[in-house]
Amino acid sequence: MSDIAIRVENLSKLYRIRERRRYRTLRDAIAGTFAGSLRRAGKTTDGRQTTGDGSFGLRSRVASPQPSIFSPRFSIRKWQEALTDWPSAIRHLPSETIWALKDVSFEIKHGEVVGIIGGNGAGKSTLLKILSRITEPTEGEARIYGRVGSLLDVGTGFHPELTGRENIYLNGAILGMKKKEIDKKFDEIVAFAEIEKFIDTPVKHYSSGLYMRLAFSVAAHLEPEILIVDEVLAVGDAAFQKKCLGKMGEVAKEGRTVLFVSHNMAAVENLCGRSILLRFGKVVADAAPSEAIAEYLGSFAAAPGDGQLESIKRDPGLVPVIQRLDFLDQTGRQVRAVQVGAPVTVRIHYKHSQPIKRPYFGLIFETMGGVKVFWVQSRLQGGDLPDLPAVGVVVCHIPRLPLVPGVYFIQPGCGTGTTQLDLVPRVCQLQVTEADVFGTGRLPNAAQGLVVVDAAWEASLDSHNVQEN
Repeated sequence: MSDIAIRVENLSKLYRIRERRRYRTLRDAIAGTFAGSLRRAGKTTDGRQTTGDGSFGLRSRVASPQPSIFSPRFSIRKWQEALTDWPSAIRHLPSETIWALKDVSFEIKHGEVVGIIGGNGAGKSTLLKILSRITEPTEGEARIYGRVGSLLDVGTGFHPELTGRENIYLNGAILGMKKKEIDKKFDEIVAFAEIEKFIDTPVKHYSSGLYMRLAFSVAAHLEPEILIVDEVLAVGDAAFQKKCLGKMGEVAKEGRTVLFVSHNMAAVENLCGRSILLRFGKVVADAAPSEAIAEYLGSFAAAPGDGQLESIKRDPGLVPVIQRLDFLDQTGRQVRAVQVGAPVTVRIHYKHSQPIKRPYFGLIFETMGGVKVFWVQSRLQGGDLPDLPAVGVVVCHIPRLPLVPGVYFIQPGCGTGTTQLDLVPRVCQLQVTEADVFGTGRLPNAAQGLVVVDAAWEASLDSHNVQEN
């Protein structure tokens, strides 16, 4: 038996996007048919006579009313003309095409846990819908070897009029399971979803959170050989999200194949052994999660000192005070990379509409996967800064950068008193490179921890055990 679970070859999907402003309804088409007939007869829709140049003339007599489509005088022929004209009008509307996927090829083996990452519109959901047999490809093919369980949207595969209990059995039947098999899993599904009180309630009355709890529980517990999950962490509280990740980890350890789409890079890095990066419908990376994530996030992140940070969109309520970040090495030279354990200075250029009273500035250091490693703030390490002018520079000195090699995001922020003024989102990067910090030629890697901590080690005999022997 082949060890391939999913084989995708030259898969492409084309969508046509029509100009909705020019969309015509059946009513418009029928009205247009009448208007055309009246124009040909030299009359407007209100019965007024027209001249040759399109201006209105005086009516010599009252025009007889035109027949309604519901009038006996409205002939079958006119109905046919109106109905024939409608699809023709739709066919001739201007349209454009977009390739949601283009020549995508890859193979996934049984037991692999693969993350699909990429920005909005990259083609991730389209790919999963094709693999789940919801959408047909335009070109190419996708072969699935095994029973598939999919969780693509909240409540996908649920019938709104059926209860939670009935939907569990319905989904099991769709997967080809017998009632006895579903019976064995039923209590476990309900307990995981924590919906005992609502199990006999029609799911149309469920909140999105309850929908997601039950949908994920059903998909994960009914033992499909291939589990396809799209943004399972988008709905639900933090505790449920953690529970989902734990269950997906269990599914992976059982040797089942998991295809996981998420914008949570930390979850992808921790859960998956491999990641496929899509960009504009094409595969641009198929590698270890750390490499694919670095390629994904690095493609749109601005380097420190490049451009002006005031143009970056902020969260509502914040103002663009911070203009630019500069990173300096121990010689004062501006750099984009710093060695592990080396000193680094961060210059924060700011500009406000007025002097800043009781100011504070801070820096959040975060992995490419979204894990916050540490945070420095002027009030924590240096006490209160003096009141500042409207334009200036604030400098932060870090004597020993404690990060393992990799690329990190730096988010600068500032405030006045107890009010936060600004927080620049994840756009500024700093590269941390290897260095023999301990003099041993060894360094921890990101899988073992994100920070480098010096320590002293010694060994001695256990006097207690020596005396007993």
